[in-house]
Amino acid sequence: MAESTDASSRNPYLDLALTRGRTSLRARVARLRTKSWQIGQCAVAAGVAWFVAGDLFGHPTPFFAPVTAVVSLGTTYGQRLRRVAEVTLGVAVGVFLGDLFTNLLGSGGWQIALIVSLAMVSALLLDAGAIFVTQAAVQSIVVSALVPAPGDAFLRWTDALIGGGVALVAATVVPRAPLRRPREQAAVVVGKISVLLRASAMSIEDGDVERALRTLADARSTDALVAELRGAADEGLSVLASSPFRWRHRPAVRRMVELVEPLDFALRNTRVLARRVAVACYRGEPIPHGYAVFLRDLAAVADTMAAELKADRMASVALDPLIHLGRASSQLERTSVLSAEVVLASVRSLIADLLAVGGMDPLAATDEIPPFPES
Repeated sequence: MAESTDASSRNPYLDLALTRGRTSLRARVARLRTKSWQIGQCAVAAGVAWFVAGDLFGHPTPFFAPVTAVVSLGTTYGQRLRRVAEVTLGVAVGVFLGDLFTNLLGSGGWQIALIVSLAMVSALLLDAGAIFVTQAAVQSIVVSALVPAPGDAFLRWTDALIGGGVALVAATVVPRAPLRRPREQAAVVVGKISVLLRASAMSIEDGDVERALRTLADARSTDALVAELRGAADEGLSVLASSPFRWRHRPAVRRMVELVEPLDFALRNTRVLARRVAVACYRGEPIPHGYAVFLRDLAAVADTMAAELKADRMASVALDPLIHLGRASSQLERTSVLSAEVVLASVRSLIADLLAVGGMDPLAATDEIPPFPES
């Protein structure tokens, strides 16, 4: 055991692989958790579609009903109603043409080629959606290859319509979690800004180059946070579009979507700030100690904003502290060091962005940050 431990400590690549493996496992589990509702919904819709087509309508093997339901719903909320319509119509067109021409011409290679071409042409004439055209082609192949028993012709076409109908009903039933996710992800973004501000403040105080470079690397990896925020916002809007039961949440979700842009700008300014602190530490350029204190004060306000967003509230409670910091920033010590000036300019821009996150108009937020007094 001791030899194994020593070997691990002597092999940094093994440690790195283990760390990435644990991170990957956590990410996979988190992804599974976020998709658990959609998975359950697809499973229930498939069962209901089979029950309706098989038990209520008496179809012997309603294969296309659960297939259509599952493919229509998928595991994302984006454009769900359009996807249900495209898949249902695509499957219906493909199955109908497959059934029709298989009964007339039989099944074989040239028949499949003809049926696929007719299905795709018909789909393109009806709608140019890629999902629509692809499903029409694929389902026509399946139908042509699986010749129905005598008397079962066109049952598969109605199975497709039943599956689509079940998916359409299921698409309107969505949990509230996708509506909370944009605000929760916004809280993560603001929380990361706070972390970066505090780390930069420490580097300003002690000039630790290694820490400053780590902070810069951390700041440069935040694009994924913004991408997740945009995805969460789009998902929330898709839920509102697909579920009439959630329309009352529309104003709150739309307000949250409007915060994506200022949060993106805020992270960009934080990255600029972290980069300039790293440059100053590397070059040994002095940055006034008051800047570090100011960054910590701003980080504390960011923590408040993150807590408000996480609690499903707008962060308007932080407006007054941010306005106070914006005005105080014009009184900070000025130097002839370029890095210090860039840090000061970045933090003032960051305050304006956070004011916009708190609900203030961006131009009004800029007006709350006075110019520097004339020397």
